[in-house]
Amino acid sequence: MRTLTKLLFIQLVWSVPLMAQEKDNSFSLDEAVAYALEHNYEAINAGRDLVDAQKQKWETIATGLPQIEGAVSYQNQLKQAQSQFPSILIPEQFLPPGVEQDPNVFVPIIFGQPQQMNATATLRQQIFDGSYIVGVQATQAFLRYSRNFKEKTDLEVKTAVVEAYGNVLLTKENALILEKNKKTLEDNLYETKKIYENGLGDEESVDQLQITLSSIDNQLKNARRLEKITMQMLNLMMGLPLDNPTVLTEDLDELTQQQIDFGLLDTQFLLEDNTDFKIVKNLNEQRELELKLAKSRALPTLNAFVNYGGLSFGDNFTFFDSGQDWFGFSTLGVDLRIPIFSSLGRSASTQRAKIAFEKAKTQLTQAQSQLMLQHESAKSDYVFAIEQYQTTKDNLNLAERIENKNQVKYAEGLATSFELRQAQTQLYTTQQEYLRSMVDVINRKTKLENILNTNQ
Repeated sequence: MRTLTKLLFIQLVWSVPLMAQEKDNSFSLDEAVAYALEHNYEAINAGRDLVDAQKQKWETIATGLPQIEGAVSYQNQLKQAQSQFPSILIPEQFLPPGVEQDPNVFVPIIFGQPQQMNATATLRQQIFDGSYIVGVQATQAFLRYSRNFKEKTDLEVKTAVVEAYGNVLLTKENALILEKNKKTLEDNLYETKKIYENGLGDEESVDQLQITLSSIDNQLKNARRLEKITMQMLNLMMGLPLDNPTVLTEDLDELTQQQIDFGLLDTQFLLEDNTDFKIVKNLNEQRELELKLAKSRALPTLNAFVNYGGLSFGDNFTFFDSGQDWFGFSTLGVDLRIPIFSSLGRSASTQRAKIAFEKAKTQLTQAQSQLMLQHESAKSDYVFAIEQYQTTKDNLNLAERIENKNQVKYAEGLATSFELRQAQTQLYTTQQEYLRSMVDVINRKTKLENILNTNQ
């Protein structure tokens, strides 16, 4: 009894991590999108770009705030410069031997000590600069652009994950259908061979079925290869290792039913909510700021500074000794610069910025019309995808009935192998159209949601 309890305990301990691991690797479509928005490589870098824009904003603002810098310089004149000085102005005790005071005689004299050190601290403050004001506005505009770009990246990641998720389900469903078709064909081929061997059939019927079976077998092999590739693509979009054992919890038909939402067609399209329109507006705002910047270059700039420092001299390096003399100094000043004449260079720059701004306004108007058209097109495509799905679903039922009837007729000798193959080919084509129509519904809805930006 004790041994049995121990075995059950060990099994429980091992099963808990396995269950947790399986749960971590299982994703519905919404869970896959949410996971990708945090772990997709492009989404991660877009988030970093947003943080970088925030830092850049403060970097620009800081240039207009007080700046303090320190400087220390040391000089050792290995050979000091000499100056000629009239000997008559030099006391006799300081004259070189043999030299007398004479207004016509000059003696070389060294001024100062060979080593000196200078330490200063300077406070600078920008008082007025038009380009600084525009620069701060530009960083705020760039921050808004970075937020909108992050939003657009998230929408692109969502689209990529939805398409990849749908393709995985598509390849799995396709493989199951092909396996079923292959099994049916193998049964037909077996029965037809027996009939032919008993002298009641023709060799052409066997050959026709063999051709169809070979084609289906190749498609099945390709579908199984695609299962791995599409799963790796989904893992890549989600930011997972390529060979991660990801499990999809959605069924393609059920997922398609969930994506049919006619209420989405009545959702009001607001340009201000569209991400692409926001980015075009950001470009328009940027061009306007560039025009302001060009105009601001004609304004004067005013800066102020104050510093304090100490200067020390010596024959030897004794500047850090306690008895070393330091001579302090301090300066307060302002710097005013007034642009006067630039040979019409500033005027040309301003005109170019104005032209760029006018072009941006035209692009904004163009974008409005294009986005309105894209919205109408996305609605039409979504409705068509739903209608196509419903049509192919009905057609699939009809194609299955036709193929079943031909199976019965062929078994009873009332239909030829050519007629059976024709019905089978029609069924296989309809099956592929049905699978593709379901994926189209999912993808078309995602495209319409992105244009409406319903997830903002």
